[in-house]
Amino acid sequence: MAKKEKSEYIIQAVSHALDLLEQFHDEVDELGVTELSKRLKLHKNNVFRLLATLESRNYIEQNKVTENYRLGLKTLELGQTFIRQMGLLRQSRPVLESLVRECNETTYVAILKDSFIVYLDVVETDLTVRVVPRVGARLPAYATAAGKMQLAYMTDEELENYLPTKEMHRYTPKTITDRDEFKKQLKVIAEQGYAIDDEEMDPGVKCVGAPIRDYTRRIVGAVSVSGPAMRFTDERMEKELIPLVMRAGEEISQKLGYHK
Repeated sequence: MAKKEKSEYIIQAVSHALDLLEQFHDEVDELGVTELSKRLKLHKNNVFRLLATLESRNYIEQNKVTENYRLGLKTLELGQTFIRQMGLLRQSRPVLESLVRECNETTYVAILKDSFIVYLDVVETDLTVRVVPRVGARLPAYATAAGKMQLAYMTDEELENYLPTKEMHRYTPKTITDRDEFKKQLKVIAEQGYAIDDEEMDPGVKCVGAPIRDYTRRIVGAVSVSGPAMRFTDERMEKELIPLVMRAGEEISQKLGYHK
């Protein structure tokens, strides 16, 4: 028997489900059944059945307020697996471990997902007073060093898509909630190459972050060091922590193929 082409084995329903998932990209974060039906050129009933199936497996979730649909957490889990397998975590882990040995503070590697920072990996300090690890947590990008580091290189138009559509919530007295003031800070961050969270997310916690770039020179994540404010004095930040974090970011970037 002649060997069949792989295209002959394609399951149409699976293909449609993947087509549906791929409609959520760039600035498109939510879509309704009617819009999906138009985009996919499928009957609304078929679209609803696809959505129900994907929702049952957490690949799609429904916004109860708008009744539109958006990507579910399962897609994030797959993305994290891809990142881990393709090198970011594998290349960054030894650098995080080395960074902890040098400064004995908790270190993270994080990526930007929508308007949130997601911490992919952490290496903890052995000191008794430490920051609670947040691997897998989603924190607002504008209130974290790792988040601000990645927002700093966006255009004004891109930035608007990553900032809250309404007001920027104040998590602590030091959280920057004025958009113009925040944008000014981002310009400074882009020029200096590092970002600081000065107790903006959690009272008593400071953080320093630096960018991670890949071979295309695109920023794909951030490395950060976090700890109690009492240990993160201005002098220590300037003389020790900022240089160490920036060097760690450069080292991970080089491992990913980045060259200045």
